[in-house]
Amino acid sequence: MSENTSNEQVLTELRFDSLQLDDRIMQGLADAGFQFCTPIQAKTLPIALAGRDVAGQARTGTGKTAAFLLAIFRQLLSESSRGPGPNPRAICIAPTRELAIQIHRDAELLGKHTGLRTLLAYGGVDYAKQRDQIADGVDILIGTPGRLIDYLKQDVYSLKYIEVAVLDEADRMFDLGFIVDIRYLFRRMPPPDQRQTLMFSATFPFKVTELAYEHMNDAETIRIEEEQMTTERVTQVVYYPANREKLPLLVHILRGMDEGHVMVFANTRHAVDHVARTLKANGFNVAALAGNVPQVKRQKLLKRFHDGDIDVMVATDVAARGLHIPDVSHVINFDLPQDAADYVHRIGRTARLGATGDAISFACEDYAFYLPEIEQYIDLQLPVLQHDPDSLPRLARPEPRPKKAGGKPGARGGRRRAR
Repeated sequence: MSENTSNEQVLTELRFDSLQLDDRIMQGLADAGFQFCTPIQAKTLPIALAGRDVAGQARTGTGKTAAFLLAIFRQLLSESSRGPGPNPRAICIAPTRELAIQIHRDAELLGKHTGLRTLLAYGGVDYAKQRDQIADGVDILIGTPGRLIDYLKQDVYSLKYIEVAVLDEADRMFDLGFIVDIRYLFRRMPPPDQRQTLMFSATFPFKVTELAYEHMNDAETIRIEEEQMTTERVTQVVYYPANREKLPLLVHILRGMDEGHVMVFANTRHAVDHVARTLKANGFNVAALAGNVPQVKRQKLLKRFHDGDIDVMVATDVAARGLHIPDVSHVINFDLPQDAADYVHRIGRTARLGATGDAISFACEDYAFYLPEIEQYIDLQLPVLQHDPDSLPRLARPEPRPKKAGGKPGARGGRRRAR
C-alpha cells in the first residue's frame, strides 16, 4: 500500500499516533510506514473515529482508503461493537473489482494485527470459493454490488448486523448504473441512526448528495479540492493532429521519451485494441486494458505494469478510476474524453503523492469539440504544441487478427458465449 508517503508536499502535520488508536491498529500503521496523515485523512479521521457519518470528496490515491479502514477497525475493536459472529459487521462497497481488491489488500496490511477477518466478493472468479469463505464467517466484507447481492439473496450472509458501511467512488456507482443495487443493500442494513456510514466520491453531483441525505445520519461533508481540479504538478499540453496523424504522433512522442511508465487512454475497446497492436508492431512493450479483458488476465497485466515489465498500458476509462497504479510518468489522451470529469480522473493517474507528471492530449477531428468544456471545467487553457506532419514516422502495420473459426468472415461462429 502506498497511498501515504514521506513526501512533505502531500502530508499534514497530524500524526496517526495523536489519534488515540488501538495499539493493534498502530502496529499496522507502523508496518505500512505511516506516520503523518494526508489531507483527506486529517480532515475525516477525527470525525469518523468519533463514530460520526462522513461524506468525503477526494480522488483515488489521496489516502481515503486508509481513512475509512481505520474508522472500521476502531469500531469493530471497541467495546460498543457487538463482537465477532458469522455475519459481517462492516461492509465496503466498490464499483469495480480492481478497487475492491485494492481495498482488501490495504485492509490486510493495516489490519494485520487486529485479528479481524476480511473477505472479498466480486464477479469473474472464485464464485464457490468466495461463497464458502463468507459462509464460514467474516468481520469486514468488501465487494462489488452484483456479487454482494447475489450472495445476500442466497442467505450466505446477512446485513442486519452492519455497524459500519462504506460506499467508495459513489459517483462512479451512478456512472456504472449501480444505484438501484446500492439502495437495495442499504435497505437491508440497520437504519442510518444505528450504523456509521462513510461515503467517498471524486465529485459530488446532486445525485450523490441526494444519496447521502437518504442513507446517512447527519453526515459531515469534507471536500479536498486538490489544487482546484488538476494538480499543478502535472504539465498539461494538447496537440491538434488529423485523425491519420494520431498513431504516428503517438509513436513519435513515445520514442522521444528517455524513459517512462505511460498510460494511453482511448474511448472505445476497438480503439484500445488497434492502438495497442500498432504500438506492439512498432517495437513497444505494451498491453491493452478494457472492460472485455478477463479478470484474471487483467490482474496479471496490472501487476506487470506495476512491476515495470510493461512500459505502455493502453486503456479505456475502466482503468481511469479505482486502480492504484503508482509511478505513472505520462498520461496520453489518444482520444479526448467525452466527459470533462473523466479528463481529471485520467490525468490523476500521474503526479500521485508529490510526484510530477505529464498529461498529453490529442484534440483530433472526432473529439476536439470536447476541449472547450474540459478547459472550462479545469479552469485552464491547455498550451498547444505544434507538430510537423512530414516528420512523423512511417509505421509498421499490425498483423491482422486471425479470423474466428466457423461462419463467414466477420460473422459470429460457433456457440454463443454464455453471459
